[in-house]
Amino acid sequence: MYEQSVKLPFAQICEKMRIVDGPTEYPKPRNVGLMFFNERPHDFFPYSRIELVHFKTSPAGDEMAEKIFEGPVHQQLRNALNYIQATFVTERIRKVPQQAEAIRFFNYPYEAIEEALVNAMYHRSYEIREPVEVRIHPDRIEILSFPGPDRSVRKEDIATGNIVSRRYRNRRIGEFLKELGLTEGKATGIPKIKKAMQSNGSPEPIFETDDDRTYFLAVLPVHADFMAVALAEIVNVPVNVPVNVPVNERQLWFLEQLAAGKQVRAADIVAHYKVTEKSAKRDIADLKARGIVEFVGAPKKGFYRIKG
Repeated sequence: MYEQSVKLPFAQICEKMRIVDGPTEYPKPRNVGLMFFNERPHDFFPYSRIELVHFKTSPAGDEMAEKIFEGPVHQQLRNALNYIQATFVTERIRKVPQQAEAIRFFNYPYEAIEEALVNAMYHRSYEIREPVEVRIHPDRIEILSFPGPDRSVRKEDIATGNIVSRRYRNRRIGEFLKELGLTEGKATGIPKIKKAMQSNGSPEPIFETDDDRTYFLAVLPVHADFMAVALAEIVNVPVNVPVNVPVNERQLWFLEQLAAGKQVRAADIVAHYKVTEKSAKRDIADLKARGIVEFVGAPKKGFYRIKG
């Protein structure tokens, strides 16, 4: 195509690339042409952009930073991914006794972030006036897009990440992303996210939607070895106190609620995570034993708080 492009008129090049339609005397750009070959696709498709929000503590905190990525779809993706990789992806090296090679791992594997964000831009609806949202929390990255997967995919399969659909919402967008090396276009995105997280030693990714498939949420939890740093940012305590023993997801949620000024107990953990009361009480007892939280007041009327 490049060799032909120097000899053919511009309109004919566009026709061969299938980014225009209509008669020769009055060609009109196709949607995919406006998305990839126009500097302001949001003029035609409002909110066709990526919005990133960085919560430095919890969502209830005052410290947050926002960044918006606009322009052609592929440029949005590359700019957002480069920014995330440079700003939020951190590597650690762990030496192993009696082993020459050390173990290298990241708080978030870049491959998983790339697949999740590309999937969101590929499978979102450009008719819905909502951006793709990336939320960076101390303990996780959330990528939200609208709507959810096609109804040919069962909800229980979505929860486990076994999403295999043969119906593609934006097939031409997928073709361009494939040509640019940003996707394979063969429903391999979710398996690749799971594999990247597993290879990095990270917790399993989480995939969510509702019964009406109005949204799709991909959650990438932070690597356990970075959990102490996440916790320190949320509750504002030094990393070198007993907090450096990793906390689990339920404990971190409990601490986030306390940091936001809410009064929560074991029953709230049970309701939020659908676990047994015994497990919830064990989570809190562990935090108390490590000096992270304390209970103040009478048994029935008192409350937990982060130990200052």
